[in-house]
Amino acid sequence: MALRSSSSLYVSTANQNPSYPNPSYPNPPAPQTGDFAPQPGDADLLRGEVYLDSIELLTLESFPLQFMLSLKGNLPTPCSRLRVKVSPPNAEDKVVVDVYSVSIPDEMCAQVLESFDVNFPLGNFPAGRYTLWVNGIQVAEFQS
Repeated sequence: MALRSSSSLYVSTANQNPSYPNPSYPNPPAPQTGDFAPQPGDADLLRGEVYLDSIELLTLESFPLQFMLSLKGNLPTPCSRLRVKVSPPNAEDKVVVDVYSVSIPDEMCAQVLESFDVNFPLGNFPAGRYTLWVNGIQVAEFQS
């Protein structure tokens, strides 16, 4: 069973957020929403790994340029839920993505991998050169 989502993890908005790490960025992201965004109850769940087989940054033909992240891999069990946290570009123009799983502690579950194939928009970025980091590894450089 593959998990699919077309919902965005965050949406650009014109409101300025004073805690945003790069105040020059004109459209800071709104709080993340969607099936894979961290949830309020996640603190009570057991955080685990995911096994990423493919990470691809897609550039959509639009103006301004829009970017989409494609992730393919496996969750440790069918009871695990995928979580993706995308941070806005920092002062060094790094876009950091944290991909992990959560599950209910002590839940009985078959010990088999559960595949996923998800795509979600990262949105657009101001003109510049950026690096994309997923789980601590640089996976792409892109220019907006």
